[in-house]
Amino acid sequence: MACEAVAYARAGLIGNPSDGYFGKTISFTFRNFAAKVSLYESPQVEIVPNLRDRSSYKSIQELADDVRVYGYYGGIRLMKATISRFAKYCAEQGLELPGKNFAVRYRSNIPRHVGMAGSSALVTATLRCLMEYYEVAIPEEIQPNLILSVETDELGISAGLQDRVIQVYQQCVFMDFDKALMDAQGYGRYERMDPALLPNLFIAYRTDLAEGSEIFHNAIRQRWLQGDPEIVEAMKRFAGLAQEARDLIVAGRGREVGPLLDANFDLRRSIYTLSPANIDLVDRARSVGAHCKFTGSGGAIVGVYDDEAMYASIEQAFSGTGIVVLKPEIV
Repeated sequence: MACEAVAYARAGLIGNPSDGYFGKTISFTFRNFAAKVSLYESPQVEIVPNLRDRSSYKSIQELADDVRVYGYYGGIRLMKATISRFAKYCAEQGLELPGKNFAVRYRSNIPRHVGMAGSSALVTATLRCLMEYYEVAIPEEIQPNLILSVETDELGISAGLQDRVIQVYQQCVFMDFDKALMDAQGYGRYERMDPALLPNLFIAYRTDLAEGSEIFHNAIRQRWLQGDPEIVEAMKRFAGLAQEARDLIVAGRGREVGPLLDANFDLRRSIYTLSPANIDLVDRARSVGAHCKFTGSGGAIVGVYDDEAMYASIEQAFSGTGIVVLKPEIV
């Protein structure tokens, strides 16, 4: 038996980073980039290394270049952690897995460390393969929690539910992570939205690397846990912006959400220390009248444009910078 699963890149349209703080967000997945996992029966369990997992180099400079592009961690640790967590989940649920082994391999063209959720995409696709291979049905609303636990519990990576929810549900989703709701049922309220109601969207991303989200969020999380009023109020405001955007989109007024994206970024800038290179992404897009914010922790932005003339101006604003501009093909 063989199976293959895909999980797409995602962009946090508005509300992030409140997803890790009992807030609200809107996200969408887009098929321009994806992680694909293939799994097939094998005499023993084997994770086949990808180019990102290489450990042999022709020179010290080649190793340094590889680290610059892919970082120190490839996909094997994510897949190993997913398999381990899946086995634990099945044991917790009293599910006895059949005695058959597998080999698993992956490939991904999701740009790394620019806030498009490449890591969670790989975990999501791996989990989908395992569910199919072992014929285990995990409720849709539970899958994001399980995927999140792979990174937070197994690997100690700081993360929120937003990426995992949208990569499980796909398309466009409004998420409410209200604490009372989360405490009562273990997951939030996830509302699928019609992508046709969204405004014209663009994405621009850096081709060099930004920091991983686990680095980006650390200081803010500590301040939030300590009850810092500035951070607590900021997270409430992020959630409020997501609610406002949701109401406009559902009412058929999606073209009006642009200023809310600007407010989201400005609020983020007021509490985080952002790199000048990432601020430049936003400034260039704004210089031609577009509205935008980070898709995630930095390195990429998602924005709203009026028409093709403005989109051409956005492309021109980034011309010669090595920054890629595209129109997301929403899944």
